Amino acid sequence: MSKGSIYIETYGCQMNVSDTERAATRLRSAGYDLTASADSASVIIINSCSVRAKAEQKVFNRIGEIRHARNHLEPILGVMGCVAQLEGESLFKQSSSIRMVVGPGAIDRIPELIERSVNGERQVIDIAGRIESDGWEVSPVERHSKYVAFLPVIEGCNKFCSYCIVPYSRGREKSRLAVDILRDARQLFEDGYREIQLIGQNVNSYRPKADVGLEGFAGATPFSRLLRAVASTGIPRVKFTTSFPRDFHPDIVAAIDEYENLCNWVHLPVQSGSDRILKEMRRGYKIKDYLQRVAFIKNAGRKIALTSDIIIGFPGESKVDFEQTMLLVEQCQYDGLYIFKYSERSGTPAANKPDDVSKEDKKDRFLRLEQLQMEIQKDIYNQYVGQKVEVLVEGLSAKSKLDLTGHTTCNKVINFRSDEIDLFGRIVEVKVTDAKSNSLFGTYLKA
Repeated sequence: MSKGSIYIETYGCQMNVSDTERAATRLRSAGYDLTASADSASVIIINSCSVRAKAEQKVFNRIGEIRHARNHLEPILGVMGCVAQLEGESLFKQSSSIRMVVGPGAIDRIPELIERSVNGERQVIDIAGRIESDGWEVSPVERHSKYVAFLPVIEGCNKFCSYCIVPYSRGREKSRLAVDILRDARQLFEDGYREIQLIGQNVNSYRPKADVGLEGFAGATPFSRLLRAVASTGIPRVKFTTSFPRDFHPDIVAAIDEYENLCNWVHLPVQSGSDRILKEMRRGYKIKDYLQRVAFIKNAGRKIALTSDIIIGFPGESKVDFEQTMLLVEQCQYDGLYIFKYSERSGTPAANKPDDVSKEDKKDRFLRLEQLQMEIQKDIYNQYVGQKVEVLVEGLSAKSKLDLTGHTTCNKVINFRSDEIDLFGRIVEVKVTDAKSNSLFGTYLKA
């Protein structure tokens, strides 16, 4: 008999998606039903993200929307994730509707927390850390995709960039043992997954306490050894994100060259093209160091797609600093770029600096950088026209039910026409016939 229905709404990064998958697995095994709608759920949990400004307000806004939609017949409302970890008990004071506060380290304990709330406890909170016996199991039923699986290898962050809240919300870096990661990778392969994505706030900072599972795999760093070990499981595709520049060793590129199933895509956030701003951000590297890493990638035996993140309008960013960022983007020729306008995040060192770049300047710089990137991206995407690419078919295109969609090995979205309907989950060959702003279009080549 079901203990009740639970709806989880997830915001933020792949780690948050992975956390939701684990929470849903634990809850279903404890006797709860998971529902895809908040309309009738007896328990609603918002898995929150704290990276962007006003994260707490977004949570409260969503709670208000839920209450209005439910005609004030309130379910048990909980906040999970990074906002829960950072704000703790203060969330109860800010909204009387919130009855549960669950930190990222308390996922394995979530069924017991819900039970306490169901039994009448008005304010249930657990923001303690993980314990050694906590698992990482995720049921295939709960995964966001039938074909692509997120596999956490490290959580937390030791970098303490001045603008970032993650070290405070996720704690220090903790790496999983390779033997456990490899067990999960093999199980995912057996379960029919075609691609796994190794994830972590800084995935290439991987440093396990012991080498168990890495024996027999060469490499200059534990992460490059892990890449070789995971590739050796035989799963068709392995991707990883996000890499921290200071920890990006050329041996990672060597591993990608050695194993065809290590996909040819690297996400390497730079954040700024100015050494002065990088120092203020406490990134721990200079542009010459970053460009050395880019050179490793560009000179690989295989063509590796490179993407990045950039923050516009960090406190003190001058016109000269911004022009240096424009120059860097021109030099790096990114396949894709995520651009963010700086916004103050309470609790970070940068929050103590005056946010002195005007909204107008941030907007202007954002649009200029976006235009430059679109020009670069157009040229890069057009180079694929006429080429054959391997595509993991993941579903129907959102734009046309006549087309299928998937990702290439270099992580580009491609939509393509096919009269076959049994391609889901298969890796197929597609000829690229057109290039859009952020995607490709092609025609399925029958085997």
